[in-house]
Amino acid sequence: MLKNKEIQQFLLIIGTFSLISAIVVALFSPIFAVIVLLIASILILFFLSFTRWRYREIERLANYLRRIAAGDITFDIRDNQEGELSILKNEIYKVTQMLSEKSIDLQQEKTKLTDAISDISHQLKTPLTSMMMMTDLLKRPNLPDKKKEEFLHQMQTQINRLEWLVSSLLKLAKIDAGTVPFKKEKIPVQTVINKAIEPIEIQMEIKEQSLSINGEEDAYFYGDSKWTIEAITNIVKNCIEHTPKGGKISISFLENALFTQITIADNGIGIPKEDLPHIFKRFYKGKNTSDESVGIGLALARSIIDNQNGDIEVESEVGKGTTFKIKFYKQIV
Repeated sequence: MLKNKEIQQFLLIIGTFSLISAIVVALFSPIFAVIVLLIASILILFFLSFTRWRYREIERLANYLRRIAAGDITFDIRDNQEGELSILKNEIYKVTQMLSEKSIDLQQEKTKLTDAISDISHQLKTPLTSMMMMTDLLKRPNLPDKKKEEFLHQMQTQINRLEWLVSSLLKLAKIDAGTVPFKKEKIPVQTVINKAIEPIEIQMEIKEQSLSINGEEDAYFYGDSKWTIEAITNIVKNCIEHTPKGGKISISFLENALFTQITIADNGIGIPKEDLPHIFKRFYKGKNTSDESVGIGLALARSIIDNQNGDIEVESEVGKGTTFKIKFYKQIV
């Protein structure tokens, strides 16, 4: 402590001042000069004792920070006394708790990222392995032309599946990273629905499914047309996959003072009760999931809707069908 230059300078100034005061007082009364020196010495001793105590408290704070840096977050340095040091202790404790929570969140994010990479690897590995096998088969010189056409068709299907998967994963990654600038425009619901079903009309025709659309012609919501079309397309596509040949799919919409609602329903195989809480999770495949599904479409749809001040919920009964309800709120609720 006495090696501290600030303390040395303070003691030098106080000592010099006390000595000069004692000399001046001694000209009038030697006894008063002794009293002045005694009082000055006592004050200096009190100052040194107080400074020593503060140094110990600061050293304790330093040790606490070292323990935190080493990963020990169990030590509690808070106290309920008044004073600058007590305030400093409490503020440091708050900061360390925040850092601890951030560290836990970061570790959880790393775990999620690892799991996501593992899932993506698995999803990409299956079609790639299938295409490699078919490529080897196509190399056979005596392979019939009919088989070649069949393998080529299967390879094209796998390529399309890979293209859609990679595209969807990139979109999800952009949304998660917060780099997607969602627009806030007034959009007619009818227009969005018409554009959303265009790319999947052929799928419905192949499965001989009927589609009905009902709603208020002037209904609208505020959002991003392009991304909303993506979300609705994925939901309708999910209905197509889980509705048998000749089934029915309906889309209805309405608007009120609080929100605009779009309802998409089918009379397909339905979703088991135990799968309902998980269908919007990435790569989740329930009991009734079709072989074509990779478990990414509904996750992407939910991310898009959530980022536009919206909400999506699902109701389903096995053997009777599934209903998706999308709500775009006109103000934050």
